[in-house]
Amino acid sequence: MKIERINPAQHWSQIVIHGDIVYLVGTTAKDTSGDVKGQTREVLSIIDELLAQAGTDKTKLLTAQIWLRDINDWSKMNEVWDAWIAPGNAPTRATVEAKLARPDLLVEIMVQAAR
Repeated sequence: MKIERINPAQHWSQIVIHGDIVYLVGTTAKDTSGDVKGQTREVLSIIDELLAQAGTDKTKLLTAQIWLRDINDWSKMNEVWDAWIAPGNAPTRATVEAKLARPDLLVEIMVQAAR
């Protein structure tokens, strides 16, 4: 089965498509001056763009992994997530506290979706 890589870089591709499954890179905010809600909004907006580029959307999410710098931000992140997620289309999900690549990053999200 064919594997398509979109926007490949040295260490990762932004999007990998295998059959009818779309895998997105772990996504972080570009503007890290805001709080976890602001970063989450930006990350989800980027995810919307990447899903569209791959020919799918958030109604077809299968699973999500979310990493928070501080697990105490869980409810704040969820406020934004819950407003974004398509009603009746919540994916499986894991959320954990983790040391992210840079101290200014508060949240990282990675999703997989069907096409």
